[in-house]
This record gives sequence, C-alpha cells and structure tokens, in this order.
Amino acid sequence: MTLTLSNTSKGIYLSPLTLKDAEELLALRLRNRIAHQPFEPKRDDDFFTLETQQQHISQRTADAEQDRAYMFGIYALDGKLIGQITLSNVARGVAQYADLGYFIDKDTEGKGYMTAAVRIVLEYAFRALGLHRVQAGILLHNEGSRRVLEKNGFQSEGLARKYLKINGEYQDHQTFSILADEFK
Repeated sequence: MTLTLSNTSKGIYLSPLTLKDAEELLALRLRNRIAHQPFEPKRDDDFFTLETQQQHISQRTADAEQDRAYMFGIYALDGKLIGQITLSNVARGVAQYADLGYFIDKDTEGKGYMTAAVRIVLEYAFRALGLHRVQAGILLHNEGSRRVLEKNGFQSEGLARKYLKINGEYQDHQTFSILADEFK
C-alpha cells in the first residue's frame, strides 16, 4: 500500500511501514525499550531484533491486504520515524470498528505529534475505510494517552477489568471510543 497521510502544520506524516523501515523501527524500539516497558507487554530479547521487526511489518502488510489491520509509521517532516500507530482487529459486517494502538518516541512526547497522528488515522478510518467506530483501551495511569484520546473526541466508556497483560501482569484499562458521526 503506497499512501502518505499528513498534517504539515503539526510537522508529521503517516505512511505504512515497509520492510525498508525495519532497521529504523528496531532503533526506535530499542531507544524506547525502558521508557515504554510500563505500558507494553513484556517483550523477550528476540523481539528487539531486526528479524522480528521484519516479521512484524510483513504480518501487518498482509493484514492490510486482508483488511484486518493497518499499521503506519509516524514520521517527522524530515523523514525520521518517531512513532507507530495501528488500527487492528478490524471488524466488518454489522460491527464496522477497529482497535487503536500507538506509541511515540519518548524524546518527542508532549509536542502534539501523537494527537495529530490519531486525528489523521481517524480520518482514514472513517473516510477511507468506512468504519463506524474506533476504540482504544489505556492503562489507568497513562495520563498522556488519555489526553491524546480526549483531544480527539473519544469518550470514556468505562473500566475493562484485567483487560490486557501489560508489563507481566493483567491490568485494568479504561476504554474509550469515538463514532464516525462524532468525528469533526
């Protein structure tokens, strides 16, 4: 999929990750390994290898071809990869929704890049993919992520008890969603 989605006023663009991005994705993952650990599943050392990142990109490319998931790199306008954002678990039929997940380089947090990236991917989800709903679950202590979702019009739906195994233990998550007709 050749596609670039941008918000030049915020200084970013999104593009599907390809195998040529694997080394840069690995470097991003390694740079943020410790900072992101409290918010992610425990990762074995083999996750932080070029081969595993290539496999991950290949799988997500196949998922996009099957309309199951869409993974984008978040790039600064100078072309540097600063994050990743994914629409996954795409459900069609009567559902028409997807789950949203993302991360950004710790050195670029607080600059509005993730808020802009979520907005761009929501436009894609609702306008290009024709989804009805996008949902996300965040850890209760992840204030930055909560702010990103709220700035983009997501509404809190409640608590998902012991929802995902994060950092080695099942943890509660606050669930959020936004509907196509709420997106401005």
